[in-house]
Amino acid sequence: MKILNKKIASHKSSAAWIQRQAADPYVERAHKEGYRARAAYKLIEMDERFHFLKNNQVVVDLGAAPGSWSQYIARTYPKSKIFAMDLLEITPINNVEFYQGDFTTDSALDWLVNKLNLENADSGTADVVLSDMAPNTVGHKKTDHLRQMVLLEYAFDFAVRALKPGGTFVAKSFTGGTTNDLLKQIKEKFETVHHIKPPASRKDSVEMFIVAMGFRG
Repeated sequence: MKILNKKIASHKSSAAWIQRQAADPYVERAHKEGYRARAAYKLIEMDERFHFLKNNQVVVDLGAAPGSWSQYIARTYPKSKIFAMDLLEITPINNVEFYQGDFTTDSALDWLVNKLNLENADSGTADVVLSDMAPNTVGHKKTDHLRQMVLLEYAFDFAVRALKPGGTFVAKSFTGGTTNDLLKQIKEKFETVHHIKPPASRKDSVEMFIVAMGFRG
């Protein structure tokens, strides 16, 4: 693929990204199958391996933009109820209720608590909590990792509050030292915990995913 825009072509990182996108079979597949982003296949591959999504579930999708994870769930499990959240706006998806805001703020959490009716529940009401949240990276490996761990801890704390017994927590993490400490905490709360890199995750990416199933309540 030839880069026609000279300004973009002169920027090595931009040109490399465009070339990589053009050669990426997941990008082509997402275009053909109507998914908003190649990221859909990360969730699809994890679901096909662990079978944690089903119809008639209540699912929370954190870091949802541009919406490909919610899109997959709404397509494949149309009887499920999906609550999605992101800092960025997404184009509406049928059967998905979306909140644009910062998950770490009280107002965003209040929205989720209200939608899940957690204030009036003796235990959690969600079947699955998904988090594809990632920080804006600065290019400093240690700083980027610590920022990701903060988001992962927020997501985990919310999952512990929101999940029904037996529920599933799936979240993005980065490779790095403090992940092991948090994994220990997650293993205390779930029957089985997997730390994996699905095939759709680019090999040069430091992202991993935690799939924690069988919430102990």
